[in-house]
Amino acid sequence: TSEKQKSDDLLLNILPEEVANELKEKGTSEAKYFESVSIMFTDFKDFTKLSEKIPSKELIEELNYCFKAFDEIIVKHGVEKIKTIGDSYMAVCGLPTKKGNHAQKMVQAALEIRDFIEDYKQKRQKEGKSFFEMRIGINSGEVVAGIVGIKKFAYDIWGDAVNTASRMESNGAIRKINISESTYNLIKDDFDFEHRGEIETKGKGKIKMYFVDNKKK
Repeated sequence: TSEKQKSDDLLLNILPEEVANELKEKGTSEAKYFESVSIMFTDFKDFTKLSEKIPSKELIEELNYCFKAFDEIIVKHGVEKIKTIGDSYMAVCGLPTKKGNHAQKMVQAALEIRDFIEDYKQKRQKEGKSFFEMRIGINSGEVVAGIVGIKKFAYDIWGDAVNTASRMESNGAIRKINISESTYNLIKDDFDFEHRGEIETKGKGKIKMYFVDNKKK
């Protein structure tokens, strides 16, 4: 029935397909371990300051415009959106279906997101309006993924690799994609890099980081 289709579609909008199916069949879903995935965090620079200058409604409309574009980009690259947290966007590649080239796909999606924001910024500047600028960070490693609780199901991922991905974003730079050594090792032949050396990070000590970009033609 169309009502059932609607509720199924809604469920698939919240959870990955195989998790949604498991939930429908069993009423519960087991958390699963994935030994190798790539996690991306994006964050808008000075979002709090911007939110003091722009009316809330306009700010949310702009955020929605950007996040909708991110959604479309990641679907194209086979990346799974996890959630937005305020002005931060979090996604992962390599689950719930394992992908051997998850790091490549995640970086390709991130580069496209960066280019979208750059075009958007130039358009807004021409119109004399405020604009977002963004940092992106990526790390690869092992995670546990699943849903917790019984209310307002949310599919999420846990593990040290997630925290490190967040640190990649906070130690990144505007218009750059900052990746950890573990991501670099998976993609080192496929892109151009700027080695940043070891950078001290909160709670993690020194981590080797790289800026990644498309190979120059």
